Parts: sequence; C-alpha cells; structure tokens
Amino acid sequence: MVKILKENWLLLFFIVAVVLIRLFVLTPVQVSGHSMDPTLADKQRLIASKISSYDRQDIVICVEPDDPSKIAVKRLIGIPGDTIEMKDDVLTINGEVYEEPYLDEFKEKFADDQLQDEYSYREMFQQIAAGAEHFTDDFTVTVPEGSYFVMGDNRLISRDSRSFGVVTEDQMEGKVLLRFWPLNQLKLF
Repeated sequence: MVKILKENWLLLFFIVAVVLIRLFVLTPVQVSGHSMDPTLADKQRLIASKISSYDRQDIVICVEPDDPSKIAVKRLIGIPGDTIEMKDDVLTINGEVYEEPYLDEFKEKFADDQLQDEYSYREMFQQIAAGAEHFTDDFTVTVPEGSYFVMGDNRLISRDSRSFGVVTEDQMEGKVLLRFWPLNQLKLF
C-alpha cells in the first residue's frame, strides 16, 4: 500500500485538490428554465465561485427561500441596506439610476410587441407578454441587513425576490464566473 502511494502521490494529490476545490471554492451549476434569458439559456452550464464577494448586477446562485431544494441563477440587484425602486422600467437604487444593458434586447422586443415570438415555446408566457404594461412591474423595497434582492433578466416570467422574497446571506451559494457549456458560448462574467 505504501509503495502504491509513493508511486502515485501526484495522482492522489491531484484528486484531493480537485475534491477540496469542488467542496470549498468552485461549484458547477446548470441553468434551469428561462428566467435569465437572454443572458443565460436553459440547460447552459456554469462555474460559480463560493468564495467571491457579491456586487450589484453580479450573476449569482442561491437557494430559493421558499423551496430550499431548488437552486436559482439570478442577477443580484440589491445588497443589504439598499432601497430599490423600479418605476416605468427604470431601476433606481438608493436614489441613483442604474443602467441595465443586459435587458436591452428583450426590452426592445417588448416595446415592439415582439416578445410573444420569443416565448413561442410556452403559451402562458406569450399571454403574460401580451398583457403586460411594463417589462418589469413597478415596486419599491428596502433590503434588510444580511439579505440580498435578486431578479432574473427575463423579468416578465422570472420567479425571484419579487415573489419568494429576499435571499439571506447563508442562502447565497456563489457568484457565476464562467459559462462553459455549450462550448461555442464560452464566456467569463
């Protein structure tokens, strides 16, 4: 046994390193659903850092507060203490307007009444798009200490902090660093 370990120490070291990195540093995640369209698509695969700090507009993974068996991929909108207001599709945080260029494609389709075509895979989504007055409904919320406010980029259909509430610090699982699948859409975030 000792001889095998001596001869294969490098392989053993590599296996232990991979396991430790997976447990404590990086985690793979698969996008489930269309709530992050067009930024991320259903079934794409990502790598997230478990040790990164979080900033507004980062893409994060978190446990859904009302269903701990589900992991969500969302955009971080508000950090502890922020007052967030969405009015007429304009995001304001602590009185400062925040640009959201990642929403431009779907906002343009919404304005041109073409978002229903984007939702051709699901009739219910087409009906939501047809009946909506804004791409993002108006709201105001103050994020409690120790909590975060997350939203999907596909605001009309996303199930996020507007429906399941704020995400506590211990429910935050990581910050997305990389989309690695499909390979032709490889991207660092």
